[in-house]
Amino acid sequence: MKEPKKKVAVFDVDGTIFRSSLLIQVVSRLIENGVFPKETRKVYEREYERWLNREGDYQEYIDAVVRAFVGHLKGVHYSELANAAEEVVEEQWKQVYRYTRDLLKDLKKRGYFLLAVSHSPKTVLDKFCPRLGFDKTYGMIYEIGPQECFTGEVVDSHLILNKANILKRAAEKENLTLVHSIGVGDTETDISILEMVAKPICFNPNSKLYSYAKRMKWNVVVERKDVIYEL
Repeated sequence: MKEPKKKVAVFDVDGTIFRSSLLIQVVSRLIENGVFPKETRKVYEREYERWLNREGDYQEYIDAVVRAFVGHLKGVHYSELANAAEEVVEEQWKQVYRYTRDLLKDLKKRGYFLLAVSHSPKTVLDKFCPRLGFDKTYGMIYEIGPQECFTGEVVDSHLILNKANILKRAAEKENLTLVHSIGVGDTETDISILEMVAKPICFNPNSKLYSYAKRMKWNVVVERKDVIYEL
């Protein structure tokens, strides 16, 4: 007799649960620890200033941080990244949004399989997500070569960059059903999974996702300070 399929709730992490970006925090910590040179910040400081002044796009800032991370990762020992990830998560794992934190707790009680899909390094996600009750986590995996040092290459980048493919794979491997499924995301990179689930929730969406959500009549939730608005 086949086991019944489990209901699934899929979440983005950065900006959706965590009130920052795990990747940004890890890059900062690697610089502080002397693993990355201080000059690493120059790769993304212009985009950061433009975003801070609301003159640039947040995605451009994140893309620049990714370039800085990948550009300096080659030759770094895995333990250096793992240590930085552990330090960041230990200090900051409670810095999450109230709405998604409480939603995760409620869905866990209701028997949902909690799935995290993020473009942050899996090394840090594996330390952060279990603390929030996630059952499975997908993130960016970076190739490790001889002496456990990173080569600078990404493993299966074509798969992880398409979040819909990840959800399909997880559904097959974990015996999940998309009936009554829930998806939560904050940017246009989450559209592919939001289109697949029964109940898409756009949480603190950027302008591109908000415009798409309005056309699709998706739920939009905004958390500002200690107030939660449903639009």
